[in-house]
Amino acid sequence: MKKQITLLLSLVLITCLYPSCKVGTPTQNQKNNNSGISIHNSDTLNAILNRYVDNGSYPLIYARIENFDGKVLYEHSAVNKTLLPTQQIDGNTWFRIWSMSKIVTISLALDLVEDGIIQLSDPVTKYIPEFKNLKVAVMEDGRPLSDNEWNNAKGACPFKLVAMDSVMTVLQLINHQAGFYYATTSIPCLDSLTAAQDLPTSKNSQEYINRLTKLPLAHQPGNKYYYGTNTTVLGFLAERATGKNLKQLIEERVTGPLKIKGLQYSLPPNAQLLPRFSGKDTLIREAYAGELNIYGADVPDYDPKHELYLGGEGMLATADGYTDFLRMLLNEGTLNEYRFLNKSTVEDIHTPHTQLDNAYGHNGYNLWISSDSMRIQGNGDAGLWIGGGYESTHFWIDPKRKFVAVIMSQMYYIQPGGYTRDDEFRGAVYKQLFKDEKEK
Repeated sequence: MKKQITLLLSLVLITCLYPSCKVGTPTQNQKNNNSGISIHNSDTLNAILNRYVDNGSYPLIYARIENFDGKVLYEHSAVNKTLLPTQQIDGNTWFRIWSMSKIVTISLALDLVEDGIIQLSDPVTKYIPEFKNLKVAVMEDGRPLSDNEWNNAKGACPFKLVAMDSVMTVLQLINHQAGFYYATTSIPCLDSLTAAQDLPTSKNSQEYINRLTKLPLAHQPGNKYYYGTNTTVLGFLAERATGKNLKQLIEERVTGPLKIKGLQYSLPPNAQLLPRFSGKDTLIREAYAGELNIYGADVPDYDPKHELYLGGEGMLATADGYTDFLRMLLNEGTLNEYRFLNKSTVEDIHTPHTQLDNAYGHNGYNLWISSDSMRIQGNGDAGLWIGGGYESTHFWIDPKRKFVAVIMSQMYYIQPGGYTRDDEFRGAVYKQLFKDEKEK
């Protein structure tokens, strides 16, 4: 098995005498070469995070930057003590990470591809035959319903249903090209159907799949990029292909062998989750039931007894745990002397796949890769690997300077003044890094 490298590491190091030879862990020279940056503008960074809490944009913010080897280069927490008078926020605080689950699930699926359990070209119906008769929602003129998002969306209703004219594949699930969506399309007739199914309340993945078969796709499989529940379906496919649930697969293939603590499904014993906050009424308050409407009325409950594991939205993480996972990607598939993914697979993750004509960057496998526009605008640099989650969580990986960063909060409806948080913070980090590099 390609995973069992730890016990063989000494032998590999002895026999690997040629420059082209690859081993499962970074060499000491790699470590030394990639740990040279420092974050020494901490007062400036702290002030930025503090301001976004003090001005009422966020109830709390925790930021953390780690280098290639896991050394913490920067961390800071800012907390509204009126809303959270006794809560300590640090690297071990649990957060709902929502779509930051997606890259974990995609990495797991690619691990299954490496082991020959699934293939990217496999039809989804090979594992989920219930999808054989899915229909596609189109407008009266035959265009996909998703073509009308944000632009006269009400005009897309009513719609008519047509049969699928192409085969839905595993790769399309990874690339958000399969046709699944959330209840936030701004197309009322589509959103209301999705909300009525109340997918997160499904007893298990089987019931979720059964409910999903009652919904039309937003476009023909492979027709376009359209962000939605594709990764959650990918997780169910992984369950069907292996005979294990997603929680088991993550523990056995990802967090266990990589020795990552702080990334999992379900809330750990004796742990508490932060409240869900909203800024919808200009002042931050705890969100009302149904206000986080990405699925409709309900959201994942993180109950250990609820055996439904949502690969696109359902994971919990600490900043310490999630940065470990990001460092695995930064380390080309390896962490803690264990190779999880091949280097070529990690390269595929950040290779351009969708949104290729976007001036701001491109999508890899659900990982946004920034263009030089980010450096020009003062928000970072080109070539950063970026992602985030529904309740204001954010991350980026800098493969050039070999560090990872997370910004954590727990709030869905952000006031306009709060949207600049990530760009401003990231921009301040790179302003100092560019200065340091220029002076060398």
